[in-house]
Amino acid sequence: MSDSEDVGLLRSAVRRDLLDTLANLPADRRDRGLSATELGEAVGLHASTVRFHLDQLVAAGLATSHFERSAGVGRPSKHYVATSGSLDASQQAESFGVLASLLAEMFACTHDDGSPLTPEEAGFAWAQRHATEWGGDLVDAGTARSAGAWLSKVGVMVDLLRDWGYTPNLRTEDSGRTVEVDLVDCPFLALAKDNPQVVCGVHRGLIRGALSTLGEGETETSLTPFVEPNRCLAHITTRADFAPRGGTR
Repeated sequence: MSDSEDVGLLRSAVRRDLLDTLANLPADRRDRGLSATELGEAVGLHASTVRFHLDQLVAAGLATSHFERSAGVGRPSKHYVATSGSLDASQQAESFGVLASLLAEMFACTHDDGSPLTPEEAGFAWAQRHATEWGGDLVDAGTARSAGAWLSKVGVMVDLLRDWGYTPNLRTEDSGRTVEVDLVDCPFLALAKDNPQVVCGVHRGLIRGALSTLGEGETETSLTPFVEPNRCLAHITTRADFAPRGGTR
């Protein structure tokens, strides 16, 4: 199966959820994996449906399967394990190329006193410098005055994260004012584990810089690395006042 077909497989939310569940198992369970029944319980689907999607992931090389014999009497059950690294090599190379370019810019740019930019400042500056490439018509837009307008801008920022190689998943709270973004499949996972202050700083700055460029500078942004082995969590809240429904402010 080609790389493009592999990526196409992962456009399915079901297959994405299955692979994420396997990839984020505790370390002592990752090699054993889960059966189709266990995965079905985890994602809320019938085992036969799960088995269909798992077979496609195995055929693509994104997961492997083996048989486990239980302590009791009965046939061995088939278990599934996520293979390491869900990004194809070309996508990984492209993502690292962007990061390398950003870090080179970080060392080339300095503050007025000659000190270099921090990783977060470099990510912020990169998002602003490249705004015309990713921001579209929303660049320099005014501050959102409704949850819908705010979430539209968050969506543009999320698309930027996808371009960097992430698989972001969103949840909203407080009537849309707060957004939690699960950042799955970090394209720089090994580097982030060794140097979280660099990689996570860049991505926190990238989020803040993207939203600022879209007119949403008044946000509170936090990024918690490795809440699970393959998942970081961004928490973003707008401080802007939304206009009441049916009127303006």
